[in-house]
Amino acid sequence: MVAQSDVVTINCPLHKDSRGLFNKKLISHMKDGAYLVNTARGAICVAEDVAEAVKSGKLAGYGGDVWDKQPAPKDHPWRTMDNKDHVGNAMTVHISGTSLHAQKRYAQGVKNILNSYFSKKFDYRPQDIIVQNGSYATRAYGQKK
Repeated sequence: MVAQSDVVTINCPLHKDSRGLFNKKLISHMKDGAYLVNTARGAICVAEDVAEAVKSGKLAGYGGDVWDKQPAPKDHPWRTMDNKDHVGNAMTVHISGTSLHAQKRYAQGVKNILNSYFSKKFDYRPQDIIVQNGSYATRAYGQKK
């Protein structure tokens, strides 16, 4: 699929099989001049390989709101990578969850959890439980079956 796509977006959890998934080898199979957008986790991409692909023109640009190291150091390659046209790269901090709608959902979720805890009902909604009895309660964090 990456060989035919003009834009590839990364939307998967970070786990042992996705760490470094977008490396020199996978990028080499991408369509020349494609854009890569990562709003998942920075470590899914090998930073140096992405920067090299942008600089060489293999990728027209890279965009994302996640870094493989957070906070990103001053010498991080994504800060200074430049494509041949000197355009096409966009990086920002991980802010997608700060919309007013998202903030309202988070606040309501925290309120529900605290009310349940202090009333000793412990009737948590499934979407509010990440770990239960020492194991992940959801597959949203990349764990296997």
